[in-house]
Amino acid sequence: MSDTGSQPEQLYAAREPVFPRKVSGAFRNLKWGIMIVTLGIYYLTPWIRWDRGPNLPDQAVLVDLANRRFFFFWIEIWPHEFYFVAGLLIMAGLGLFLFTSALGRVWCGYTCPQTVWTDLFILVERWIEGDRNARLRLHRQKKMDARKLRLRATKYIAWTLIAVATGGAWVFYFTDAPTLFVDLFTFSAHPASYTSVAVLTFTTLVFGGFMREQVCIYMCPWPRIQAAMMDPDTITVGYREWRGEPRGKHRKSAEAANLGDCIDCMACVNVCPTGIDIRDGQQLECITCALCIDACNDIMDKIGKPRGLIGYMALSDEERERAGAAPKSVWRHVFRIRTILYTSLWTAVGVGLVVMLFIRPDISATVHPVRQPIFVTMSDGTIRNTYDFGLRNKHGEDRRFRVSLVSKEPDLRIAVEGTPYESFMVPANTTGKQRIYVLAPKGSTAALADRTEIRFWIEDLSNGERVYKESTFVGTGAR
Repeated sequence: MSDTGSQPEQLYAAREPVFPRKVSGAFRNLKWGIMIVTLGIYYLTPWIRWDRGPNLPDQAVLVDLANRRFFFFWIEIWPHEFYFVAGLLIMAGLGLFLFTSALGRVWCGYTCPQTVWTDLFILVERWIEGDRNARLRLHRQKKMDARKLRLRATKYIAWTLIAVATGGAWVFYFTDAPTLFVDLFTFSAHPASYTSVAVLTFTTLVFGGFMREQVCIYMCPWPRIQAAMMDPDTITVGYREWRGEPRGKHRKSAEAANLGDCIDCMACVNVCPTGIDIRDGQQLECITCALCIDACNDIMDKIGKPRGLIGYMALSDEERERAGAAPKSVWRHVFRIRTILYTSLWTAVGVGLVVMLFIRPDISATVHPVRQPIFVTMSDGTIRNTYDFGLRNKHGEDRRFRVSLVSKEPDLRIAVEGTPYESFMVPANTTGKQRIYVLAPKGSTAALADRTEIRFWIEDLSNGERVYKESTFVGTGAR
């Protein structure tokens, strides 16, 4: 307990913003490349055109919420095929487990949307306000003079434009992008579009511009889960303290011969986007972005020491490296029982989805017998059963389908409600509903029997493709 009259101890400390220093190197270049590719995919994909016929937008990737369908180039996923989406989510989870068990938080450091957009926001901030020292001075400057006001206003405007583009790009995935683009700027779009853009703009601006590392440290659950995915053979970013310690700056002093390779320059700390010191060991806040490796390698080059004081390493190699032996090969770390199991499961799910994609029928039909009443006796004594057909036309044009009947009782015949023909039209990209009657003449075996097994054949008259559904005809014997 604090002494009487002293200030009470604060439970939470105020956030000190992190201003990462600019760094160059192999991992920084890799992150730039990944950022360009991922942002390019995100912003440009809705504008890729794909001919889908006269009744749908010519968009390659489209989430059609109104009709509960998903289009990805030549692949169309209908509501009853949600198992494809579930399978992709399972693959995403297994992939995250695989990469984490092999390479730590490599997803967080390179491809997580929070990381990508934070990198972009920091890049814009550096262009406008300068590198780390300039931004620190501006942050610590209490007086809001004209220069600080101009720089902050310019930065916030640039951030907002990026956030608006991000929110706008997201809504383009749910409808025809060129049409919605015009509607948004002519104020004729649906209010839901403006609401979605506003919400996504706000969250992108807050998460990428202001919260940054706090999202990774406090909001994201993955740092708490990753420990279950990692083991001593996991390759992750680490500091070789047996080589760097004791650290010291005075290289020309008498004690210099007893010092390690680390000169305590703080370069690894100054480039870290979460503001940690990797020399303190493995930490929850580390996103494995490897920028500290680039910073340290640059210092090692300048002082004539070998690279790799900070690098990708596995804890199981510590004793070997301390003794001066070479670590195990990367492949021996990557290919072990855990990663092989994850890879096998991931592959099995992927192969299963591909097989299901190619064997799924082009004609999707459902048949539901109407059993209230179970049958109807017509004025001439004919026994009639009623069936409700649901038929999905997955093509971009209207198509006619013919229904026929196969049964051991030759007297059974079909009648299609609303037409004298045994065929009916289903509009493009819709599920058609049609009532079908099966009739048994008075006194026939099927009319007098308890039940008779029947098979409906549905044929696409455009290309001859067929599918069948089994059902049952109920006669007077079922009373």
